[in-house]
Amino acid sequence: MASKATIFRELHHRGQPLVLPNAWDFASAAMLAAEGFPAVGTTSLGVAAGAGLPDGTGATRDETLLLATCLSRLEVPVTVDIEGGFSEDPSEVAEFAWQLAGLGIAGVNLEDGRSDTALADPGQQAELIAAIKARAPELFINARVDTHWLGLDPDSTLGRVAQYEKSGADGIFVPGLTDPEQIRTVVRATHLPLNVLYSSTGPSVAELSGLGVRRISTGSLLYRAALAATLDAARAVRDGGAVPTGIPSYGGIQAFTPR
Repeated sequence: MASKATIFRELHHRGQPLVLPNAWDFASAAMLAAEGFPAVGTTSLGVAAGAGLPDGTGATRDETLLLATCLSRLEVPVTVDIEGGFSEDPSEVAEFAWQLAGLGIAGVNLEDGRSDTALADPGQQAELIAAIKARAPELFINARVDTHWLGLDPDSTLGRVAQYEKSGADGIFVPGLTDPEQIRTVVRATHLPLNVLYSSTGPSVAELSGLGVRRISTGSLLYRAALAATLDAARAVRDGGAVPTGIPSYGGIQAFTPR
């Protein structure tokens, strides 16, 4: 039987792109897996906000490892968002990735954004990617290029893509990329599967497939939608309104937790 890592890799090379939903805890991931999604990712915003910590600052290493330990129980492959790796030291980043691989995690998402106003040096980022690949070769490394997401130095996108591919990345993720021609340009520039972030104002899943995109992530969308639904239900109770329908039962949620 193929490993989860092998299955996850193959999901990037099938007829249709992998639509990857991003969970923030065990219940959300288990429900997505039960719905039939063939793989699940995590959202760093959901992990950080759920712990009362800021996203993208390297503050959630322990929380990320704890969640990965829980999600390793799922039958579907799981890929974990490790922000920038929680360290600038390649050996420490590689060790963390090795721990995840040891749990049975199939992949990691490694971003080159270091804050809302800074990008990592591409050479240093390439060192992190190479270190992970050397320590945990089975992990699918999704190298995130934040040039469009942060609106910083977008002209360097293709150079970063090429450098990360050369250093051993297995996939390229360019969030914030929604222009069809720009998407085609990145697809043509790399042999690796391209991952984009779903946008309600951007191309549809079918259109992204036609452009050559191989993976479509939801990012923090589902977590933010869950928070909005929480407020809607609370307001309905307080104000005497109609509670939204389709809410899972207590027993339904309990069913996702093995006794």
